[in-house]
Amino acid sequence: MVVARLAQEYPGTATELCALRHDSPFQLLVATILSAQSTDERVNMVTPALFAAFATPEALAAAPPEKVERLIHSTGFFRAKTKSLLGMATAVSERYGGEVPTAMADLTTLPGVGRKTANVVRSVAFGLPGLPVDTHVGRLARRLELSAETDPVKVEADVCALVPAREWGALSLRLILHGRRVCLARRPRCEECLLADVCPSANLPTVLAREKPRRP
Repeated sequence: MVVARLAQEYPGTATELCALRHDSPFQLLVATILSAQSTDERVNMVTPALFAAFATPEALAAAPPEKVERLIHSTGFFRAKTKSLLGMATAVSERYGGEVPTAMADLTTLPGVGRKTANVVRSVAFGLPGLPVDTHVGRLARRLELSAETDPVKVEADVCALVPAREWGALSLRLILHGRRVCLARRPRCEECLLADVCPSANLPTVLAREKPRRP
């Protein structure tokens, strides 16, 4: 019921629901690395100039680090991200012939690419099974009692066991959208939620209010 209602509220495939603008698996991989500790909106402001300057893995691998840093500066942690981008591009060029690999085991060997990023690329760019778990997905999974875990890998395993593999990517993005718009971290809008009647945490605003410490 949860999955069906979210699908009705947020229709579309994983590719259609993804907010990061991209035209290829390589561009999505770059954008996802940049999205760490940033917003999709900010990343989308930065990537057009970055992709225009360095259109291929080979071009990015050979890019002057200081130029990449200038282009991505506003996304935050720009030095670490530049190192990851150049390392990833070099690995894709040298080990995979300039093509982003599809296997989880291969993707997670790339610099700057963890399981969450790999799942984004697999589900959005390639249409393969993959359920990225970010803070929104983890929070909603616990509130909906789809998982009791806090470790993202364990949350992923629990949620994946409940739904068909073909739905993993889209479900993740729907949980993210719902977490951003309705099921907020501090003050969930349960009165607006389409899942309120089936959610075990539907009284959470009251609970949070009770737990809020009083000022002395």
